[in-house]
Amino acid sequence: MLLENKNAVIYGGGGSMGGAVAREFSREGARVFLVGRTRENLEAVANGIKADGGTAEVAVLDALDERAVDAHAEALVSQAGSIDVSFNLITRGDVQGIPLIDMTKDDLLRAVVNGLRSNFITARAAGRCMVEQGSGVILALDSGSANGSPMMGSTGPADAATDAFIRNLAAEIGPQGVRVVGIWTAGLPETFSREKLAAVDSKFQDEAAFQGLIENLDRMRMTRRSPRLAEVAATAAFLASGKAGAITGTFVNVTSGTFPS
Repeated sequence: MLLENKNAVIYGGGGSMGGAVAREFSREGARVFLVGRTRENLEAVANGIKADGGTAEVAVLDALDERAVDAHAEALVSQAGSIDVSFNLITRGDVQGIPLIDMTKDDLLRAVVNGLRSNFITARAAGRCMVEQGSGVILALDSGSANGSPMMGSTGPADAATDAFIRNLAAEIGPQGVRVVGIWTAGLPETFSREKLAAVDSKFQDEAAFQGLIENLDRMRMTRRSPRLAEVAATAAFLASGKAGAITGTFVNVTSGTFPS
């Protein structure tokens, strides 16, 4: 198994992506620690993992709260002995579908600040532990929209901030045995609902607009098919494993070819 005897922390572990990653990590042998703000969602994922014979624990906290994140990381190391993988998958409050010149300052900056702040807080907490133990992998995820994606609103600037942080962190703590790697992916139909999309872009309150997006997603890809949750989760497990030991300071393109990289 790729992650046998590894301790993996997943922030946002109760969401669609977080749950898929947690289940894949568990199948690959990891002991999974699920972190988020909603106990019910976290417990649902944890119970599923346990039912399949895995090990999962739940902690309710806000990944934007640095004291809570630091305390949880310290307690985890004291309890489990190490943090081997840390993956931040919390939502940022993105706003899309509005021209940049028509956006408000707050709508633009919310995702930038939340995304950079949460990735910094969680990566710092894990990174300090990993540097001390001389090993570990920090993972991050965004859509890759920093490469130029019109009408993506705050998502592009937020992705750019995350991309720069991940690359710079990798350069700083790589000599201490810690890898820092990102994943680009976007538009996974399995994670969609009209309500979720409308919270990001109001036009998806309309059922026709929602269905039109779903139908158009496959046509946007070089492969003419959207990525699947299982594929993203499997990529994350590989990147967290020793088999990807030479990969750091970069983002792996898991968009099914929405754009080249």
